[in-house]
Order: sequence, then structure tokens, then C-alpha cells
Amino acid sequence: MSSGGSVGLAQGAALYIAAVLGTGILVLPALAASAAGPGSIIAVLALIVLSVPLAGTFAALAARYPDAGGVATFVRRALGPTPARMAGYWFFFGVSVGTPVVALLGAEYIVAVLGVDPGLAFVIAPALLVPPFVLNLVGLRFSGRVQLVLSGLLVAIVVGVVVVAAPATDARNFAPLLPHGWAGVGVAVSLFVWAFAGWEAVTHIAGEFRRPRRTIPLATAIAIVVVGACYLGLQLVTVGVLGDRSGSSAVPLLDLVAATAPAWGRWAVASVAGVVALGVLNAYVAAFAKLGASLGRDGDLPRMLGAGAESGGTPRRALGLVAVLAAVYYAAMVMTGGALTPFILIHTSDMVAVYALGVVAALRLLPRFGAGWWLAVVSVVLVAGLVALAGVTLVVPAVLAVAAVAVGLVRRARGARHARRV
Repeated sequence: MSSGGSVGLAQGAALYIAAVLGTGILVLPALAASAAGPGSIIAVLALIVLSVPLAGTFAALAARYPDAGGVATFVRRALGPTPARMAGYWFFFGVSVGTPVVALLGAEYIVAVLGVDPGLAFVIAPALLVPPFVLNLVGLRFSGRVQLVLSGLLVAIVVGVVVVAAPATDARNFAPLLPHGWAGVGVAVSLFVWAFAGWEAVTHIAGEFRRPRRTIPLATAIAIVVVGACYLGLQLVTVGVLGDRSGSSAVPLLDLVAATAPAWGRWAVASVAGVVALGVLNAYVAAFAKLGASLGRDGDLPRMLGAGAESGGTPRRALGLVAVLAAVYYAAMVMTGGALTPFILIHTSDMVAVYALGVVAALRLLPRFGAGWWLAVVSVVLVAGLVALAGVTLVVPAVLAVAAVAVGLVRRARGARHARRV
């Protein structure tokens, strides 16, 4: 196992924080508060606890089997090449649909906060896509350092928003605790499920970590604490400051700071949106590129894409394909007038499918009755619930699964013809 990667503990934790914290901080606390009132605080606490098994399962797998294939590698070891190909296609072609979503969400927040023409979001979004691709073209060592800065800025700004907004808190907004009953808390939990997703993304760059068996679990633990603290702090001030007004604004973070920092709050919140988008994109672009290279290496995509799959390598060809996919998906989004919901559903359904195969693989790969194995057992139950929630949106993963099977049949037929010639 290689231990000479370029990503240390601080950079690794920064990558996890960016992948998980995500654009959810821009809107989810307000939406959850609108759904459950003060009970949304209970929902955040519940998701912090529930995210531990899922995060721990993927950390245990990545620490044991660090490879650019990430979940696809785990599935290949546990279940064979066809399920592995499915997992790879789901993440590479399905989850990557979220790339332009992140860029457009960040851009829309920026233009809304600054009060400029909403149409400018379609200009700002592709501009937000460029830096992550350039950074990853240079290499993960440099990209990881930039990620450390971006995640540090993001956490600092979130803490700043919480501190600035706190004096405007009204204690009356915390009662009653459950204005919409436990059903409202359930809705808030379902919202925050997506906020605490993303633990699988960094598995694709696990091979770049120094001493992965030690660094990955520690980086994961740090990310759980930081992400949980950020969401909990934002939820407390969102309920305390906005109360019944939660969810009624397109820019709830601006509403939080408007009362106490009207002069510079607008620019601070716009900075949050920009830093969030860049940080998330930087982490996921690295994951997509490494996965694309591993799929090329394993013959599931054209083998010319396999360059850079090795630890320390820069997957420039695969990165080019990721850029093409991002451009195609962004063009499709523009053609639909910026409708985000279909793309978000494709992204999340494919992520759930990846989780499903990943946790099943964990049951077979991790030492039976060890800590990681028990986390995987709990994760299987949690992911089964996510699969049930996904419902009909799993049609896209199903189509990609059929494509994966078809590619396997074609490869087998070619292999048989080659064997006959020999």
C-alpha cells in the first residue's frame, strides 16, 4: 500500500468538508426551519449522529483499499466487475450531473444577494466551473492546498455569519418546539440527508493520501465535527432570528446578517456562495477525474483515459472528458431555462445507488464483527431507507446499469472472438 501521497491530514479534512458541507448551507437551514420550526434543531442533531455510520463505513473502506476507483474498486473486490462497472458509471455519468447544478446554485445566490440582473447567473456559473478544472489540471498537490484555503474560508465565514446573527436572536422563536409535530421533523431530516451526503466522493482520491489508514479516518472524524457544528450553528441562528419567516426568502443567509451587519453582510454572504461553489466543485472534479482514469485503466471506458489513475498521477485525459460532460450537462440545463430539480434528482438517485452497492461491498470486505463492519450494518439499514425514498427517480441509475451490463457483454464477446483466433 502506498503511503507517499501528497494529501496530508489538513488537506484531506478540507476535501471532506467541501464535499459534504456543500451548497446546502445556502438554503437548507431555512427550509428545514420552515418545515419543522425549532424541531429542525433536533433534525440536525439526528443527522450528525446518523452520518457517523455512513462516513465511518466509507472511511474504513478507503483506508484499506485506497484506489482511484473509489466505491467501484470496493465493489469490484466484493461483487465482481459488472457491479463495479455499474457503480463507476453511476458516479461518473450520474452523480456528475450535479456539477453544473452546484455552479448555477452558487451563481444564482450571488446575483440575488448583489441585486443584479438574474440572467447574469448563467454567465457567472460557467466562470465558477473554470478554476476547479484548472487547479486539477495542475495536480492534486496544488489543488489540495487551494482546497485547504477554500474550506478554511468557508468555515470562517459560516462562523462569522453565526456570530454576527446571534445578537438578533429572539428566544420566543424557539417555542413551541414542534409546531408541525414529529412529521415536520421527519421532513427536516429528509432535507438534511442530502446535506450530509458526499462521504463517498473522497474515496476516489484516497490513493493520494499520506498514510491512508491513519489519515483518512482522522480526516473523516474532523469533517463530521466541523460539518455538524456548522449546520447546528446555522440552524440555531436561523430559527432564533428568522422564526416564522424561515423559508420565505431566496437568500436566507442574507436575512440572517441584514439586521446586524447591513453594510458588509451582503458581500460576506455573496462570498459564502462563491467559496461554497468553488470548494465543492474542486473536490468533486478531482474525484470524477480520478474515477474516469480508473475506469479507463480497467477497460470500462476507453483505455486511453487510464493515464493518471496511479497514485500521484494527474488524470488529464479523464479531466478533459469530465469537462466535456460538465459542458453538455450545463448546456442541457440552460436549454431547460435553468430548471435545477431534474438534475438534482438524477444526481441524488445515482448517489443513493452508489451508496447501496458500497455498503453491501463493505459487509463483505471489512473484518466481520469489527467496528467498521458494524458501521456498515447500520449503513445498510440507512441506505435501504434512502433507496425507498428515491423511488421512481432510480430510473436513471437503472439505465446506466443496463449500459454497464451491455459493455460487459460486448467485452466478453470480443474476448471470445480473440480467443478463437488464437
